[in-house]
Amino acid sequence: MNKKTVVLGASPKVDRYSNKAVRMLRSNQHAVIALGFEEAFIGDTQIETDWKLHKDVDTVTLYLNPQRQQAYYDYILSLNPKRIIFNPGTENIELASLAHQKNITTLEACTLVLLSTGQY
Repeated sequence: MNKKTVVLGASPKVDRYSNKAVRMLRSNQHAVIALGFEEAFIGDTQIETDWKLHKDVDTVTLYLNPQRQQAYYDYILSLNPKRIIFNPGTENIELASLAHQKNITTLEACTLVLLSTGQY
């Protein structure tokens, strides 16, 4: 099943987990929106730096530490995803609480592990 996924904190650096997540999501046939701070590409996926409102988002997967997330709470919640994945190091009780108030499921997990084990 194709799950439209926003990768928040996408990096063009190949050793970064956000980069690996974009590639793995694409190889698993998921639609990917890579949002970052540097105009670049991850394979054939452009990293968007002008964070537009996207519709029909299934998952937001976070690669920003909790302090950097604060500036994007409204944006993340406005995407109205079905779930938010807090990858290791991005766990954020405040954002999780805000998400739950909007009936958004949260998960403290690793996107790469979920994909590689068929749990995504």
